[in-house]
Amino acid sequence: MNLPKLVLTDIDGVWTDGGMYYDQTGSEWKKFNTSDSAGILFCKKLNIPVGIITGENTKIVERRAQKLKIDFLYQGINDKLSAAKEICEKLNISLSDVAYIGDDLGDIQLLNAVGFSCAPANAAFYIKDKVDFVTAKQGGEGAFREFVEYVIGKEELAKIVDDLSK
Repeated sequence: MNLPKLVLTDIDGVWTDGGMYYDQTGSEWKKFNTSDSAGILFCKKLNIPVGIITGENTKIVERRAQKLKIDFLYQGINDKLSAAKEICEKLNISLSDVAYIGDDLGDIQLLNAVGFSCAPANAAFYIKDKVDFVTAKQGGEGAFREFVEYVIGKEELAKIVDDLSK
């Protein structure tokens, strides 16, 4: 498998467990697994841009994207395929150059269109049946990192880890 020229990801159900938590004041909470940030680091080391495309629109995701210096953030998106095509145009690449991880109905069109598709272990069977790879980890438990590690491969990963350990 060739390295992707772009890695795209959904958020809820991939970087999170898909839960929406609300407190008595009306504040919304999401729990992210910090191990997923290593997936971003690996992409950056290989100069692979990363984009988030999510149907939700929250400051929480915006803050996480800013902290990790995500290249593209598209929130409140109903048509994820169109958003991905827009990013591809900006980068002058095709959808066949893209690796995407998503977990639900709103992801199906994009999963079907990209060069490499993935779903976390907790995705519905009809999503997992459509993708190239299903992570062993569930969303919110490091599924994004596992996806990136798989996509870049053991050789590239070993080089990055060796470089980081110097």
